Amino acid sequence: MDDPKTPEWAALIRDVPDFPSPGIMFKDIVPLLADAHGLAAMVSALGAPWRDAGIQAVAGAESRGFILGAALARELEAGFVPLRKPGKLPGALLEEAYALEYGSDRLQIQADALASGTRVLLVDDVLATGGTLAAAARLLQRQGAQLVGAAVLVELMELRGRERWTAAAPLRALLRA
Repeated sequence: MDDPKTPEWAALIRDVPDFPSPGIMFKDIVPLLADAHGLAAMVSALGAPWRDAGIQAVAGAESRGFILGAALARELEAGFVPLRKPGKLPGALLEEAYALEYGSDRLQIQADALASGTRVLLVDDVLATGGTLAAAARLLQRQGAQLVGAAVLVELMELRGRERWTAAAPLRALLRA
């Protein structure tokens, strides 16, 4: 994020070493979220490539993807659908397991959250190893959604998560670190 074209709000994202476990460099977006002007500028930039894409719903991966996804849904005048970890949603569910850089997890969506063919943009805060985003894409496709693309705030280049993105839709990152 040392590129001279890096937006001012990017400086509000701080690195936290060894969180949540040793060897992980956590990207803390709380200072960015707490800054009204930075948040507005970031959400506007995140939504810019998708403004004319006919997005009907934004799906956000738990948990920071909820924050970005809900704000982006408002920006794009679309609905919002949460992709949750197990035990958080009622009713019939679809589920996808995935690997993280520091473990494994699962995502769930309510089986009736989206009508078949709904044009969906997938959002998360960080693209690391790509497991979460790839699982979320599979989950949305199993639901019958038309995955228009994916947007992330930060892509951690050294972890090569983009290589796990197999969806036919574009994947866009605002920042690369």
